Amino acid sequence: MTKKQTFESDMAQLEKLVGKLEESDLGLEESLEAYEEGVKLIRKLTKILDKAQERVLKLSRDEEGQIAFDEFDDDIGEES
Repeated sequence: MTKKQTFESDMAQLEKLVGKLEESDLGLEESLEAYEEGVKLIRKLTKILDKAQERVLKLSRDEEGQIAFDEFDDDIGEES
């Protein structure tokens, strides 16, 4: 039985690859393979995030079909 890949598991795999590359204990060929795998994961994750953004925008339309943007409160967590 194959485990289904999720956004979270792909992200964890990418973080693991980045850690391996940062340690720099890998040889050139291993580093290139890890880099290539990381690029593939980044492309996959970006597509997933783009689709999620599209879904959010579809859910955020007003009665006329226009995108309804809510004001983002970026002061959350800051003391006055």
